[in-house]
Amino acid sequence: MGVVRNLRQVAADDAGVDVAFRADVHAGLSQQPKAIPARWFYDATGSALFEDITALPEYYPTRSETDMLTRHAADIAAAIGPGRAVVELGSGSSTKTPLLLDAIVPAAYVPVDISGDFLRDSAEALAIRFPGLPIYPVEADFTQRVAMPDEIADVPKLGFFPGSTIGNMVARTAIDLLRNWRCALGEASLLLIGIDRIKDVATLELAYDDPAGVTAAFNLNLLERINRELGGNIPVENFAHRAVWDDVHARIEMHLVAACDIEFTVDGRGYTMAKGETIHSENSHKYGARDANLLLRASGWTPIATWDDADPAFALILAEATAFRSAP
Repeated sequence: MGVVRNLRQVAADDAGVDVAFRADVHAGLSQQPKAIPARWFYDATGSALFEDITALPEYYPTRSETDMLTRHAADIAAAIGPGRAVVELGSGSSTKTPLLLDAIVPAAYVPVDISGDFLRDSAEALAIRFPGLPIYPVEADFTQRVAMPDEIADVPKLGFFPGSTIGNMVARTAIDLLRNWRCALGEASLLLIGIDRIKDVATLELAYDDPAGVTAAFNLNLLERINRELGGNIPVENFAHRAVWDDVHARIEMHLVAACDIEFTVDGRGYTMAKGETIHSENSHKYGARDANLLLRASGWTPIATWDDADPAFALILAEATAFRSAP
């Protein structure tokens, strides 16, 4: 059946600029400290750079998760069962997806991603790999409410959220997102989610600040994207990438650091930054076993199986939609 159609749920202005991107950039540059949501990394260039990051020897999450999906394929398939529509959140290039689709007997595949070009390319590649599988790509920001294709309305669903992307969000935002997807996927749905574990600081910081500078290029591309799409004149050469471990919040933080006093405009609106000031561009929270289970339960998901024997430590958790109750 192949790719049926691309469902676009991204609002753009007359110039084709994502209106949410513009709003988030102006809001983020106007506040103190400055911060821009990590989802805006993923234009075509940023998505390609992230795929390069996943191949780096220092970036363990992809390697660990891929190994677990391979070694535990039979157990994962037995726990999930056949006949579900797989809905992947932030699918990117869908490199791990074939491992899951090969293991189970899916009814359909719905990749959801904000990068339209990347989404279409990966969906077309999967359509060739799985010619009998209905594929319904949805171009949307998965952190917002997303409407599911009509074709899978009555099909039981499996949410697939690999890569520890949930770690990019602070706890309240993560809970909101997982609750939204609990509603979107519906009763009797399941969720297979990747969760990165807390580990030694050296391993964590190296994974987000590689010697080859690929992660730095990925971070700096956010400024390049602002210049390209929003008519900015940010002097990108005057910014540096920084990745540090924040033990209080159990997270790696990525920042763009001004190397000198800077003035620039975006959309004709002026901004200034002092030397050493940063734009906070990403968090990557790490979770202990109890922390991850509490996060899921608070979001309407009950963990039913965990695979967490990766090295470095990484977990795959399968959870089922919890029935809503009025009582505590």
